[in-house]
This record gives sequence, C-alpha cells and structure tokens, in this order.
Amino acid sequence: MLDLNQIHLFVQIVKAGSFAGAARRLGIPTNTVSRHIRQLEQAADLPFLHRSTRKITLTAAGHAFYERCTPSIEDLSRVSEETLDAGRVPSGVLRVAAPAGFFDILGIKHTAEFLSLHPSVRLEFVLDDAKTDLIAESIDVAFRSGRLIDSRSSGTRLVQSHSILAASPAYIKKYGSPASPQALSNHACIPLARDPGRVQWRLDGPGGSTEVTVSGSFRANTAQAVMQAAVAGLGIALLPYPLTVPALETRQLVRVLDEYRQEGISMHAIVLSRRQTSRAVAAFVEFMSSRLLREAASWNEPR
Repeated sequence: MLDLNQIHLFVQIVKAGSFAGAARRLGIPTNTVSRHIRQLEQAADLPFLHRSTRKITLTAAGHAFYERCTPSIEDLSRVSEETLDAGRVPSGVLRVAAPAGFFDILGIKHTAEFLSLHPSVRLEFVLDDAKTDLIAESIDVAFRSGRLIDSRSSGTRLVQSHSILAASPAYIKKYGSPASPQALSNHACIPLARDPGRVQWRLDGPGGSTEVTVSGSFRANTAQAVMQAAVAGLGIALLPYPLTVPALETRQLVRVLDEYRQEGISMHAIVLSRRQTSRAVAAFVEFMSSRLLREAASWNEPR
C-alpha cells in the first residue's frame, strides 16, 4: 500500500514545480522530500518524475497518478485543516502576491500591525505587477486589480479607485500641456505595458469615454517604474491615483487634463478556493480588508 504522506508530498512537488519549492512550503529539508519520493516510486514500481538541475516534469505514469490522486489528497487536507483550525489561533507561513508598488501606496504599517496581533503568522510577499501563477508560486492570498477570470479562485473586492494623468513640472514647462486627450498622441507618454506595440489609453471625461493611442521613448511593466520616469521628466503617465498622491503633494508631479481619468480600478483579495478555510488566510484577508477600506476615503478624490 502506498504511503499517503508520500502521495501528499508528490502532489505538493508538482504544484510547486520543484523539490525545493515543496520543501519550503512544507517546512522540511529538500533531501527529505527527495528521499520520500524515491521511496514512493519504488513502492509503485513506476517513475513519476523526470528530474533535471532546473526543474521537474511528470512522466506519463506520474501525470496519470497526479490527476487521480490530487482531488482525494486535497479533500483530506481540507478536512484536516478545518478540524485543526477550529481550535487554534492563526499560524503558519502565508505567501502573498501583490503589485510591485503595494507598499508604496499602503506603507508597511498595516502589515506590521497584523503581525503584532498574530505573532504565530509569517508573511512572505511576492511583489510583481505581472499576474503571478497562484498555484505554481504556492500563493495563499493575492492582491490584484481588475476583473477576476480564474475559476479556481474566489475574490473579495476591497477598494475601488481610478488612474490620473500626470507629468513633471519640467516636462510641462518644456513641452506644454495637452489641451485634449487626442493631443496626447503628440506627446511623449509612458505606458505601463509588458508587451511591445501600440498602447491605447481609455479615458473618462465630461464628454464620456475616449481612446487615444500613445507612445514614447520609455515604457515599463510596473507602475512604480512608470511614476519614477514621469518624475524624471520622460513624459506623461497614466497612474493609479493613490500611488501619485505623495508626488503630487511635493510637486514632483502635476496633473494633466484634470477632467479626465481612467475609472474602475478595483483591488481584490484573491484566495484559491481550496485554501479558503485556513484560519490565517481568513484573518489576514479580513484585517487587510478593514484597513484598505479605511484608506479608500483618501483615494477617491472628488471630481
């Protein structure tokens, strides 16, 4: 009979994409993980994994085994977590994915407050504006903007804000300020973009929505980098309003086309559906939700 603990290890390795990732997630040495998987393969008399120096891949037998055993292992894990969580305080390691500028907007104060309230919890943040693969990166909670499209996850909308157009005073002094959204096509703009090619900005203003194609000599894939480029005078940027507040207050940036903005930027806390019962996850999402809602009043400037 195959060892259920070793099967659980196998499932975690496939999800993490490596022995090291699974070991980190489970808090055990990598060589222990490797030894148990060798024992599992010997007991089954089948090779489940192809190993290389950089990654692991499933054999045909491993893929079939993973597909058949994963639902049962996850059900057992969920029941175990629910039973144990009922009588204990939030604890364990939470991996949190968030935009690169997350702490630039919120600061570290809320995270520090949460950790002081829950000393048995450890937080590991993965900061990137790209859409992190929640399963591959073993993410427990992800803060994301925009619409939810992953059926494997559920999301709680925390706050909603908007983006504004801004540039440095030096840029405006040298090149002037655009008189209309269409005039942006004649200015150096700084797109927040990960792919090459044309970028369109959709702006909402007094006459409704309008779209304009923008370009410039600089682009970046994080909002923080785009804002730094705008402060340096490289062009006009479309940035989340909360991120720009400090730079606007110190006059490092000034508003452009004040009557136009990009509406509907929603921040969600996303949790993989099978991790919703974790007491630590629930406590963290509830805490951050309350703190972000408190911050939201200063994010939504009057029109």
